[in-house]
Amino acid sequence: MLSKYGPEAISLSEVAHLAGVNRGTAYQHFETREKLIQATADWVSDKLFRAVFGDPETIGERRVEQVDVAELTGRMAQFAMDNPELCRIWLLQLLSSPEPTHDPFWREYHRSLQRFATTDLAQPGIDSEVLSVMMLSGFFLWPIWARSHAQGEVDRQSLSQRFTHECLRLSLYGTMRSEKYPEVVRWLEGGDGPPAERCAAGGPL
Repeated sequence: MLSKYGPEAISLSEVAHLAGVNRGTAYQHFETREKLIQATADWVSDKLFRAVFGDPETIGERRVEQVDVAELTGRMAQFAMDNPELCRIWLLQLLSSPEPTHDPFWREYHRSLQRFATTDLAQPGIDSEVLSVMMLSGFFLWPIWARSHAQGEVDRQSLSQRFTHECLRLSLYGTMRSEKYPEVVRWLEGGDGPPAERCAAGGPL
């Protein structure tokens, strides 16, 4: 409902009806409509976080690892294509929030690009905050556009790979030092399997 109609159309009574519980039960969990919407947004942010970065409880241990921008791009593109409604909810809530930087997924995504920008894999002078906004906007808008053309799962996978390909092409000759990413160069030139397939298995590029 939140994805389809927006927060203004949400009522606790309607949500309780769809969930098959009475209003009293719903109000025991969420005293106001705003708390229900915030809880939904927090749940979506957690889903995004886990899909792209893994378990939040162990993220501190993994932050010391080198950021693989190609793998991150593949995971984000695949999740967005598979879950456009969740991405729409997250984006709407972020845009309406007085403090968008408090969102856990946003913070981790931004931090990952900040860390990348400090390595010798990156071009100098990257504005990680601007880059984060640009990338996430594209990730979440592309599935809305692409799904109107997709005839099924195979088409959706192909469209996800198209988006990953173009993001990596732009990044490879914009933010990434291309000589550090020979496998990505080979894929973009048509000689290797797409990073999205390897990312889906959770393995490094």
